[in-house]
Amino acid sequence: MQWTGRQESDNVEDRRGLSRGGIIGGGLGSIVLVVLALIFGVDPSQLLQQNEPGAGSGTETSRPTNPAEEQLKHFTGVVLKDTEDVWSKLFREQFHKEYRNPTLVLFSGSDRSGCGSASAAMGPFYCPTDQKVYIDLEFFAELEKRYHAAGDFAQAYVVAHEIGHHVQNQLGIFNQVQGRRGRISEAEANQLSVRTELQADYLAGVWAFHDQKMKNILEPGDLEEALGAASAVGDDRLQKQGQGYAVPDSFTHGTSAQRARWFRKGFETGDASKMMDIFNVSYNQL
Repeated sequence: MQWTGRQESDNVEDRRGLSRGGIIGGGLGSIVLVVLALIFGVDPSQLLQQNEPGAGSGTETSRPTNPAEEQLKHFTGVVLKDTEDVWSKLFREQFHKEYRNPTLVLFSGSDRSGCGSASAAMGPFYCPTDQKVYIDLEFFAELEKRYHAAGDFAQAYVVAHEIGHHVQNQLGIFNQVQGRRGRISEAEANQLSVRTELQADYLAGVWAFHDQKMKNILEPGDLEEALGAASAVGDDRLQKQGQGYAVPDSFTHGTSAQRARWFRKGFETGDASKMMDIFNVSYNQL
């Protein structure tokens, strides 16, 4: 991905080096935390301790950064600026709305979000309450070393997926999904969650299409990097790695094939107006 020397977003909040109390304890279980560490787009309101926004506690400690991590910080800022440019344009043209830029919080170890405690073990996530994306940059190293999803465009996909959740939030999709949860079974709720996550993958693809059109960012192999990252975090793959078998009824983010397929659809069409197709097709056609 061509990104060096380009403008970074002003909406990055760097909290690295601060370690705050309130990390989720053993109540959720270590196995769940491991799974969350591998999956993008966790809904923190369902999984985190519910705390008041900004109610940080505990001791703050410093942690030195390194040049490689500083480069990741600049890269993440460039990708965030690209998402701002693309979605501001598409909101005006396709939704006749103004896009409100989210904040991207860089933290190390643990932090507080508007949805509760944030932990590096959870991986990147979007909090709809404070409209912020939370990322510990060490996740990118984990993505490459443990799950073999290497490359800067794989990392860009991670950011773009979380921004896809911000798009959903602004368009009222989150509220619609949440309103349906109380009236359906657990299995149906899981399927609804899968659709929501696949839609964020689709929106990440839409972003990539328009970013390429606007700024000519892609280099050979970039698309394959993003598709590899999407596949790496499929529910089926993660469950087989973690427990040796998959339980489809428990899927909440989609299979490897589904995640890659919907990202590719977004990239090939570039049409954000088709995002609701994911909620309209039958579940077995996803």
